[in-house]
Amino acid sequence: MKAILYSQGENHYDLDPDLKAVLDAFAPGLPQEELSAFGRLVGEEVLEVAHHVDALSPPRLLMHDLDGNRIDRALLSPAERALLEKLRPMVRPAYEGRGWPLHYALGYLLADGGLYCILTITHQVAYALHKYAPEWSAVKRELLYGKAYGATWMTEVQGGSDLGANRTLARREGEAYRLYHGDKYFASGAGLADYALVTARPEGAPEGPKGLALFLLPREVEGRLNFRVRRFKEKLATRAVPSGEVELEGSLAYLLGRPEEGIYYTLETLTVARLANAVAAMGLAKKAHLEVLFRVRRRTAFGRRLLDHDLVQHDLLEMRLRQVAGTALAFLTVARFDQVWEERPPYSQAYHLARLLSHLAKGRTAEHAAQITGLAMELFGGLGFLEDYGVARFHREALITPIWEGPANIQALDMLEAVAKKRAHEPLLEMLKGTPLALKAAEGALSLLREGGAWQAKEALRRLADAVSVHALEAMGEPYGEMARLYARRFLEGESLPKEAARPELYDPWWSLS
Repeated sequence: MKAILYSQGENHYDLDPDLKAVLDAFAPGLPQEELSAFGRLVGEEVLEVAHHVDALSPPRLLMHDLDGNRIDRALLSPAERALLEKLRPMVRPAYEGRGWPLHYALGYLLADGGLYCILTITHQVAYALHKYAPEWSAVKRELLYGKAYGATWMTEVQGGSDLGANRTLARREGEAYRLYHGDKYFASGAGLADYALVTARPEGAPEGPKGLALFLLPREVEGRLNFRVRRFKEKLATRAVPSGEVELEGSLAYLLGRPEEGIYYTLETLTVARLANAVAAMGLAKKAHLEVLFRVRRRTAFGRRLLDHDLVQHDLLEMRLRQVAGTALAFLTVARFDQVWEERPPYSQAYHLARLLSHLAKGRTAEHAAQITGLAMELFGGLGFLEDYGVARFHREALITPIWEGPANIQALDMLEAVAKKRAHEPLLEMLKGTPLALKAAEGALSLLREGGAWQAKEALRRLADAVSVHALEAMGEPYGEMARLYARRFLEGESLPKEAARPELYDPWWSLS
């Protein structure tokens, strides 16, 4: 595999001093041995299996058993199935009292969109059961410690990100419900999930998102398949997770919590996944960044190492600024979420702040990941565009991160709602008071939002995210304070990076290790 990826066989935690600095700032005290062991697993096995699944053995759908019964099972490569069992413990820390930052640090190191998606949608089901359905504790335990997989099926063909357009109808039947007219069109984990969270509208409930309730849908009822998988999707990347179309017609399901609070439960589970999206986006970016750091030390052009060329140093500085700023933004957000995740509606201002930060982190890290992985391909030249090697896959994988769990427009509109209705910007401004540069930028973004509303919401989200990123970098000490000022110059002020920034301690995270 060294022929495909330079970082194959390496410890990905040891290779990433910037991650250690971010975690020291926003999640101090995490178990170093556990993170290092996971970093070794990523370098030694995850990279190889992920490449194998993507190139040669994606999941396929087996619709019938030998007797002709409909089973709609996802067939996984034995290598993928065995690896998932090794990775499964990473979903447990928050439920064992060890907090969310450890889970998300492991998710950053894993950073394979397909594998991490399978684990994220599994613990999203556990999350909802943990908070709102303690009577299903046996299922929660099966998801966290047993062999069961979970899924979250919200999106329908006619609505996409518009959850209020869902048509699935829930009709009461004794202590349970039957679901009808359900066409869950982008169903990750289809054919793999043993239990799924699904949104549906109980009979008589109002139209729109506030009429949706959240249900637990088991794969089988009395030994028979409880839903149909129409087909698997052909995707550009994230092939390790089977994504399909699920039909619900008479499917038995169980109401979670109070029906009128279903949209809030749904948004909570989306927050969990949006944070996973943010850390995985930056983890993918780091994988591409690592390959570049190896490459520029090995490759020569025009008589010099690539690392010694001015323009390459400029590219490396921009990559590092994006990567470490996005990672700091993501883990600052994780830290805030970790403080409030057990809250229930109605939520505190601290919760609304964590939710606002989740929109900023999800939106901006996805943009950074696409840019960093694209630039990595460019620095590799033609080899970066070949599927024989790993960098092209990292870019393909990064391209889903702006779309999953609500694209940038949805994040911007949800941010606008959090500001206008929940006043979530007030604790945000309070948080930024100690960083005048970040505070000024945030105030400017909010002014833009007041003047332009939804038209300017995406630009305001980007500026707010960059302001929080500057604040997070400043909190990490030097050289990150200087990097905060460079990031502000490049992304808040739109100025070019100055020549005097071409110093190894700024553009090369391995400088101190060399």
